[in-house]
Amino acid sequence: MQFGGQTPLKLAHALEQAGVPIIGTSVDSIDLAEDRERFQQLLHKLKLKQPKNAICKHADDVVPAAEKIGFPVVVRPSYVLGGRAMKIIHDEETLHHYVKELLALFGDGPVLLDSYLSDAIELDVDCLCDGKDTYVAGVMEHIEEAGIHSGDSACSLPPYSLSPGLIEEVQKQTRALALALKVKGLMNVQFAIKDGDIYILEVNPRASRTVPFVAKATGVPIAKIASRLMAGETLKSFRLPDDRTLMRTLEHVAVKEAVFPFARFPGVDILLGPEMKSTGESMGIDREFASAFAKGFIASGSSLPKTGTVFLSVKDRDKEIAAEIATQLLKLGFSIICTRGTGEFLKGRGLEVGIVNKVREGRPHIVDLMKDGKVHLVFNTTEGARSIADSASIRKTALFGKIPYSTTIRGARAMTQAIAALAATPGGPGVRPIQEYLGITKKLAKTA
Repeated sequence: MQFGGQTPLKLAHALEQAGVPIIGTSVDSIDLAEDRERFQQLLHKLKLKQPKNAICKHADDVVPAAEKIGFPVVVRPSYVLGGRAMKIIHDEETLHHYVKELLALFGDGPVLLDSYLSDAIELDVDCLCDGKDTYVAGVMEHIEEAGIHSGDSACSLPPYSLSPGLIEEVQKQTRALALALKVKGLMNVQFAIKDGDIYILEVNPRASRTVPFVAKATGVPIAKIASRLMAGETLKSFRLPDDRTLMRTLEHVAVKEAVFPFARFPGVDILLGPEMKSTGESMGIDREFASAFAKGFIASGSSLPKTGTVFLSVKDRDKEIAAEIATQLLKLGFSIICTRGTGEFLKGRGLEVGIVNKVREGRPHIVDLMKDGKVHLVFNTTEGARSIADSASIRKTALFGKIPYSTTIRGARAMTQAIAALAATPGGPGVRPIQEYLGITKKLAKTA
């Protein structure tokens, strides 16, 4: 049941009733992690937090439940994969339209609502458990903020901006969950951190898409070990590095970057959200975060400019970080152009930036400049139905003009750091075998 994604978990009950032996994590534990009400009771027992949420069994219940939770909310139909039809909704009118779409697509079935933790940091954690002991194999910090599907967000192992104390608390909560669920094999937990508080977003008592990445980044063959735990071996029979210090003692950083098929599907918006759009991933590894991110980003099929003009237009709550990004880009020799709101904010900080029209403000506008080859990097964050629609032509032009872009402020900051790292190494990022980073002589695990 561990290695087939979500599908075998959904088949678990029927297989057990048919008399099929299931090794590893029990069907009851799978149900406990999947059943929202049972899982909520478990979190209360363990004194762990989760965002405010509700299960609406009928469409008429959705709007009242959202008002009780408070906007914005993450809404999705129950029992879908890859975040299909999942949206972040900021107001009642948009929610009414969304409910109508759900009725047309799925009928009057259960709808799940969660409070959206704006600007939170999301984490993925993979662990091994034999039912008695737990080994936290990897803690990954997402580059994009919470609300972007975990399969679409780049991530860093070890975390690149979290304190050791926060990482230790995440590990502690992971161990508590694995033991409470009596996991035998692998488990993945998705956390969100907002204002220093840790929230549980989701627990999957199975291997996740991050398992190959964690194994390559740490040198620990966690899938192989998990299969043996499922068959009855114990964690103590493996010589594993100390997981309580592993994230602090790694001498390298590995970054997973998503690969998107947007160029093959012209009608798909490149704006990232809770519905998964990526079709693959790449990995970059180096001694520090910025260089590792640069490698992963380039390996995903994208590029990073060394000079030129950057278009910077962000929503209001991203403007403080935008000022940091603009300051660094100007020091690197880039020119910056902005829409009026962002530009006036940056000028108020003493930064030398130009102003360009939005498309609806008349020509010449930003899309004209992009098509003329006068823009070399695009950082554009937006929210709300009208703003998203107004900026759609910018994203489309960036895609088909092969202009590097980011639609999240944390992604923009990471790209800026990567550009700075590349500028500091004129010969390009160094290339080394992965064994050199991991240390060939390290005794990472007994697998025989």
